[in-house]
Amino acid sequence: MNEHKAHTKSIETISTANNNSNNNIALQIDEEAEKKEILRRYRKLLKSIKRKITPEERKNIRKAFDLAVKAHANIRRKSGEPYIYHPIAVAQICAEEMGLGDTSIICALLHDTVEDTDITLQDIEKLFGKKISTIINGLTKISNVLDNNKSIQAENFRKVLLAMAEDVRVILIKIADRLHNMRTLEHMSREQQIKIASETLFLYAPLAHRLGLNSIKTELEDLGLKYTNPEAYNEIAEKLKETEEERKKYINKFIQPVKKALEEKGFKFRIFGRPKSIYSIHNKMAKKHVTFEEIYDIFAIRIVIDSEPENEKSDCWEVYSIVTDIYHPYPDRLRDWISTPKSNGYESLHTTVMGPEGKWVEVQIRTTRMDELAEKGYAAHWKYKEASQERESRLEEWLRKVREALENPDSDALEFIDDFKLNLFSDEIYVFTPKGDMKTLPAGATALDFAFEIHTKIGEHAIGAKVNQKLVPLSHVLQSGDQVEILTSTKQKPSEDWLKFVVTARAKSKIKAALKEQRKKVAEEGKEVMKRKLQKLDIPFESDIINEMISFFKLPNVMELYYRVAVGNIDLPELKSFKKYKESKHKKSTVENNEKIETLVTRTRGKGDLLVIGDKMEQLDYKLSPCCNPIPGDDVFGFITTDEGIKIHRVNCPNAIHLLSHYAYRVVKAKWVNEHLLSFLAGIKVKGIDKLGLVNEITKVISNEHQVNMRSIKFDTEDGLFDGEIMVYVHDTKHLNRLIKNLKKVEGVTSVYRMDGVES
Repeated sequence: MNEHKAHTKSIETISTANNNSNNNIALQIDEEAEKKEILRRYRKLLKSIKRKITPEERKNIRKAFDLAVKAHANIRRKSGEPYIYHPIAVAQICAEEMGLGDTSIICALLHDTVEDTDITLQDIEKLFGKKISTIINGLTKISNVLDNNKSIQAENFRKVLLAMAEDVRVILIKIADRLHNMRTLEHMSREQQIKIASETLFLYAPLAHRLGLNSIKTELEDLGLKYTNPEAYNEIAEKLKETEEERKKYINKFIQPVKKALEEKGFKFRIFGRPKSIYSIHNKMAKKHVTFEEIYDIFAIRIVIDSEPENEKSDCWEVYSIVTDIYHPYPDRLRDWISTPKSNGYESLHTTVMGPEGKWVEVQIRTTRMDELAEKGYAAHWKYKEASQERESRLEEWLRKVREALENPDSDALEFIDDFKLNLFSDEIYVFTPKGDMKTLPAGATALDFAFEIHTKIGEHAIGAKVNQKLVPLSHVLQSGDQVEILTSTKQKPSEDWLKFVVTARAKSKIKAALKEQRKKVAEEGKEVMKRKLQKLDIPFESDIINEMISFFKLPNVMELYYRVAVGNIDLPELKSFKKYKESKHKKSTVENNEKIETLVTRTRGKGDLLVIGDKMEQLDYKLSPCCNPIPGDDVFGFITTDEGIKIHRVNCPNAIHLLSHYAYRVVKAKWVNEHLLSFLAGIKVKGIDKLGLVNEITKVISNEHQVNMRSIKFDTEDGLFDGEIMVYVHDTKHLNRLIKNLKKVEGVTSVYRMDGVES
């Protein structure tokens, strides 16, 4: 009761500032109702804390809450709600959905104060101590950074990862912050929605996956799809709703005999069916080019048993035995992550069995402990200290790799993020050293990846490997269970070719660092050669001249210029061309020569926030991107390039997530106008059963479609199946979809879909 009064008082104090704004729009706001709502949310937060907290910890949480309320007093979110709702919601996610304790809750409540208000890190440290100010510092975003080579987002991610390497709570709170922003994304503009959702799919969902936050990862992916491809999201959501009753009946039919058998054996358990996420269903449809109806594993059955720690393994295998006595298993689809957990700590037995009505069904078997760790990941480890020491050491090992990757100050932020991300989502294999030590690597890893995993020097000097006693090249792809011995030579050095077949971030970064060092030595020789050659041509060796040469030869930096001179790639003829260009050069105010990307972005945005494609009045230079070949009707955005004007991409283009998350500030909104019926090239893929006259029927459908011109048609047949690619000119997506619909009606055709990229 006293605590309630104390909070009411603190809120009343900071709210009086608004009371005299008679002419202000704030007159519409019921301040008393808002104060009550803030307190209600705060009390709900306290109730949701799963760990035991001391009176001192409770007092500090209250102090953080009061400070956050005061700091955000006059700020509102896009939705019109008081800003304080957001930090409370983030703290709620940390407490309730991640199971974090008082430190994380305090940091979540204060996570935006340093960036958005007058409160400084020094204030935070004075009030709450060094640990909390360090975490808050890691959470504070970078703002107003425009760099020619690196994106705001990439540098921001890098800072988060640096802080995360010191304290994993930074990334856990950051993920909670992103989850709440995604849950309230409907209040943002369409442009912002696409940028934030793309960034989420690009980095935050994979990070949640890597930290074992399964339910949060799933929600981030689904929300990401909802805003990047609303049409696909809504279609699958609708179909899941339509098939819900039928699915429930089938799940019930499947469960009954299993339930009965488990009860007879005396197990305490929960058994239920749950549909796969919308994002994973969409991915499967896109990958396999099948319809919703053609996916057999729309749902999975999960069996969660209560089991003592020492009996967990045997109990799970006994349940597996009971299930496979009732339903016949698919032999190749057994996944045992209990004997060897995934590196994010995931433990479970997965099998696929033949259920009633001849349908394959996935069954997941795990204990209550495994289930909680699977859903909440590393954040839940505190509850199972004894059982999760190995899990913690795996996390420490992963964070050690992150720290190591971040140690190189010269590494490019974008490259680092790409390499880092590669290893977030990959499946895993388990391989052994000659002494029997187990190493975890991503699926697709090679003998050279393994060499770098053992030690950097072993990787750099590797010349080959023995896998299961057989000699193999460094590019040999390893399989789970392989025993690997690396052969080395002191004369061996890393080469560019190695980058083509390694997959781990560690191997890539070490090879790049070694190559850079090699290039640096060659470049030093090239610098001396350059001085002599310029002297011959009577060109002064000055920094301005060198910078002009870098621009003229379109090179990334001065080291690359000297390197190319050293290896003879740039010689006297090329230098003479540069001299000629320099002499004839006249001032141009073009993007290619003088404008930095910041200026270009400002200049383009100054012409209006919306790029209208197809409008003759529009003076901006734009091109349709060949990677996704957009046509009128597609949801699109414009991307400002340095040398090709504005490129138009589809929002669901294969490269969209990369562009939007790396270079969000170079994106302009774009829309089509349909004043003129122009023709656009689109590609269609057709598959089916080969039969006489089929090609003739397909071409007849195309020629009968009003105003569709076919540019090319290519068919391959093998073992009674055909695979065809057709290039057609259409007006818009409506026109293309109508044609696809008609082609699907042709007898023998099993699937028709639009190709992502076409060559013009």
